[in-house]
Amino acid sequence: MRYPPIYVLRHGETQWNAEGRLQGARNSPLTQTGRAQAARQRALLAGLDLAAFDIRISPQGRAIETAAIALAAEADYLHTDARLREIGVGGWAGLRRPEMQPAPVTPTEHTPDGPLALYDAAPGGEGFTALRARCLSFLDSLARPTICVTHGITSRMLRATAMGQPGAALGDLPGGQGVVHVVEDGAHRTLG
Repeated sequence: MRYPPIYVLRHGETQWNAEGRLQGARNSPLTQTGRAQAARQRALLAGLDLAAFDIRISPQGRAIETAAIALAAEADYLHTDARLREIGVGGWAGLRRPEMQPAPVTPTEHTPDGPLALYDAAPGGEGFTALRARCLSFLDSLARPTICVTHGITSRMLRATAMGQPGAALGDLPGGQGVVHVVEDGAHRTLG
């Protein structure tokens, strides 16, 4: 399936990111580093004519704070879309990885977001199947090029889904904060 170009920004570093805590539906404010990362995203998008783009952001505070820095000066409207919220991590929200009970199986995959298998295994969490359905619903609603401000795991699933890749490919995609990921014509590239 072909989608219009999608520019995906992850929110800047939060206090909980710096502490190694899972956030899910809970919020934590951006750190000074996180605000600098959002300013870097603004610089990466500086040459883009945003009039041609829809701008959709997660309704979670850290994404809104990032969008205010990265996009508000250039865009007339910032629209929230609940489908861009972070994957729910159930009872693990707010915990550091070593505090999770029962202790998860140690996966070999290590990413800037930690072992991705944790997000699918969270007790009472959303899981990858539901996240993929939410991302597909979002992508199917796009009518023109779109800039999204979202979260680490949702960003990975959104990009994998847009490229027709399975959820198992999440670890193959680059993550990180302060960059802009672009999916266009089924291909991925990173600005920054």
